[in-house]
Parts: sequence; C-alpha cells; structure tokens
Amino acid sequence: MSAPTPELIRSVPKALLHDHLDGGLRPRTIVELAGETGYAGLPATDPEELAAWVRRGADRKDLVLYLETFVHTVGVMQTAGAIRRVARECGEDLADDGVVYAEVRFAPEQHLEMGLTLDEVVAAVQEGFAEAMASRPAILLRTILTSLRTAAHSLEIADLAIAWRDRGVVGFDIAGAEAGYPPTRHLAAFERVRGANFHLTIHAGEAFGLPSIWEALQLCGAERLGHGVRIMDDIEVDPDGRATLGPLASLVRDRRIPLELCPTSNVHSGAAASIAEHPIGVLADLRFRVTLNTDNRLMSDTSPSKEMAQVVEAFGWGWERLEWLTVNALKSSFLGFDERGRLIEDVVKPAYRALR
Repeated sequence: MSAPTPELIRSVPKALLHDHLDGGLRPRTIVELAGETGYAGLPATDPEELAAWVRRGADRKDLVLYLETFVHTVGVMQTAGAIRRVARECGEDLADDGVVYAEVRFAPEQHLEMGLTLDEVVAAVQEGFAEAMASRPAILLRTILTSLRTAAHSLEIADLAIAWRDRGVVGFDIAGAEAGYPPTRHLAAFERVRGANFHLTIHAGEAFGLPSIWEALQLCGAERLGHGVRIMDDIEVDPDGRATLGPLASLVRDRRIPLELCPTSNVHSGAAASIAEHPIGVLADLRFRVTLNTDNRLMSDTSPSKEMAQVVEAFGWGWERLEWLTVNALKSSFLGFDERGRLIEDVVKPAYRALR
C-alpha cells in the first residue's frame, strides 16, 4: 500500500465543513478588489507582502487578535461583483485541492457597507458558487450563514438562512469572540432555526471552555461544534495514555456530536500549542466524531490537503484514518441523506479503496 504523501493526498476526495469565505481570499484578489472598490486600508499592495502581513497578524496565539486580520478581507467584499468573484475563486481553489463537498460559511451582516441588502449578499455568493461548480463539476458547494456573537442581528440572519434553504444554504451558525459572549445571548435565533427543522452549528470550545460547549449543546441545540477543542478540558489522560472522560465529554462522544476541528488555525489562535500537541490525535484515538477542516485558508496559509499532510506527519496516520475523517465529515454534513450516501459510496470509498 502506498503511503499518504503530500502529492497523493492532493488527489484524494475530501469533505470540508468549516471554512470561512472571508478567510480564504487569494492575496492578489484582495489587492485587485481594493483598487476596484476604492478600499484604501490595505497594509500592503504587493500580494506576497500582503499575504505575509495577514499570516503574521493571525499567528498571535489569541483569538481576538486573530480575528482582527479580517477587516481587510471583509473590506474588499462590499459589492456584489466582488463577493461573487471571491465565492467563485473559493470553489475553484477547493475543487483544485480535491474537495468534493464543502460547506462554506460567511456573515452576511458584514457586507452591507456599500448598500447591498442581506438577500443581495447571499445571492452573490450563490452565483459565485454556481460558476465554480459549472467549471469544476466534481465539487458540490453549500453555504452556512453566520451571525456575529458580538452583535445583535442573529434572529434576522436565522430568518435569512431559513428563507434561503433549498437554494444553497444548509445551516446557521454564530461566530466571533467567545469570552463574554455566550451562545445563549442568541437563543431566540437558535429556537427559530430549530422550529423550522433547519440545521445549526455553533462556534464553541475554541477560545473558551466547557461552559461554552455545554450551552451550545444543551441550551441552544447545536448539531455540531465549530472547533470544540476545549472538550479536552473534560478528558484526563494519565501518564500511561489511559483516558478518563468527564460527563460532558462522554455526552459528546456518545451522541456522536461532530467536532469541526481546525488544527493550524487552532495553533495560530492559541487553542493548541502545536499540530503534534493538537487534541485531534487523542480525540481520534478515542473515536469522537472528528472532522478535519481549514477554518481560514489565507490567514493560516493552509488547505485541506495541507491539513491532512500535517496530521499524517504528526500522528503517523495512514489512508484508513484519512478516509475515516472524510466519511465523518460527509456523515456530519447538512447535506441531504441521499446525496451524502452517494458521495460516500460512489466517490470517497472507491478512491481510497484504489489507494489500498
């Protein structure tokens, strides 16, 4: 059996559940859109220098500081044309890296500074994704609408997500600084989504610990946890490697609640010390419902293939574990049951079987 080298990893089908549209722009696109839209706040106009600046800014071991770098990507995404281009290029880049299914999230409320309506923002993203899928038929792209936990628009965004269901939007999310902004501040939005029999995931357990995860699951009804790495606070591993799970960790594992883990991003935001020390290794060994994601490809200088290659190197994983991660993601996706099954049985399993 061939080993999972970076070159071979790029060729295998992947599924992605946690990727931010405004965190994955091509640096050259940012520079060009700044010129077209009149955005004058860029710290550099050379694409390579700009990329380096963003990545230095993101890698400061603090989630709030990490989020500061988004001011420039959001700043150039204020027209329908700009948003459509970013969405199209996102889909192209993911497809070219072997992704066959992706749920890409963004916060519509951040793109209204030049007069767009919320519906126009969502429509621009869907148009860009449609263009990407037309040129890259192997990928299926869906959208999660995110609201900012530090703002007060979550109910409006929840209604927007429900209105766009069956038109490319598959779920609702909240994101942003966790400390001081518990998910229960947005309980009305979550109740609206659940009442409509729609899907929701919540950023929880990234920079804040078990109370954030508990509220997201028990009070807000999250189906998945965005990041969720701090569930390790409820797992005790002894010197011999034996793990004892606390009640919340046991609940997450027993209920098969998916964890949208993003190793490189977690290192940059300070949620993990290094890839080798990232909780994904322990959580996978304990058979939590682990998925592997990028979070913000620009800020963390990463890709789905790079994330796979890093965990292969750090934990010695082979094709069987990479297939397991991919199937986990598809099983945990907000895609319809039949479509999930088709991708798993007709695309993912045959590709990994061929490698073995």
